[in-house]
Amino acid sequence: MRMERLAAQLYTVRAHTQTPADLLASLKKIRGIGYRAVQVSGVGPIREEDLLEMLEGEGLTCCVTHEPGERILAEPERVAERLRKLKCAFTAYPIPAGVRLDTPYPGRGLLETQADVERLAEGLDRSGEVLRRAGVTLTYHNHAVEFRRFDGRRTMLESIYALTRPENLQAELDTYWVQAGGADPVAWCRRLKGRLPLLHLKDYAIGPDFRPAFAEVGYGNLDFPAIVEAAEDSSCQWFIVEQDVCPGDPFESLEKSYRWVSENLVK
Repeated sequence: MRMERLAAQLYTVRAHTQTPADLLASLKKIRGIGYRAVQVSGVGPIREEDLLEMLEGEGLTCCVTHEPGERILAEPERVAERLRKLKCAFTAYPIPAGVRLDTPYPGRGLLETQADVERLAEGLDRSGEVLRRAGVTLTYHNHAVEFRRFDGRRTMLESIYALTRPENLQAELDTYWVQAGGADPVAWCRRLKGRLPLLHLKDYAIGPDFRPAFAEVGYGNLDFPAIVEAAEDSSCQWFIVEQDVCPGDPFESLEKSYRWVSENLVK
């Protein structure tokens, strides 16, 4: 992995990005740690032109965004225009609306049947084509819910990729949530060969309460050397550090992950 391809997911510091002043201060801290790129997600309302000015002023690139799932499906042209203003080539469908993250199952009335998954895949493929024609690559960001199987058939995530065209839907694979879904992050990096431009580096640990917990990269139980090697073999372009919940200051967690990655994963 090359350090210039390591990014920080702004969702990690979302509590510190809700106003323009706080966002700018956060970008300064992230660049000070050493990151050269960010994923824009979880920030407060700010004009794309102003956000781009902040990013460029700090020497940061927007490598990918998360956009509201409903907007991606209903208004892909609007998403493409936002990405154009941010000089960004990738966006990710973050999560099916209404899905709860504290359960391995989707919320009531959403993705409860194979037909629901097929309808979602159809919408993603359709929007992905619109975005592709506008120069933007649509990716899918998984959680654990997509590893549910219907009637012993393939998992929802397998179905989503099987029912969409690779040119219209790529992957933003999240290592923590693959593990939480009972699957193997290394195997999934290999499975998505040629379809994996983005990888969320997110470690999986067991906390003091003996429950799964988010951890800084390298401080949990995932085999990141093997994961990154498989991702690179699958032509991954961006490796994005994310930590949904931090034990203290999220900037300290981002720095801790950065140091470990630089010492253990950089060639």
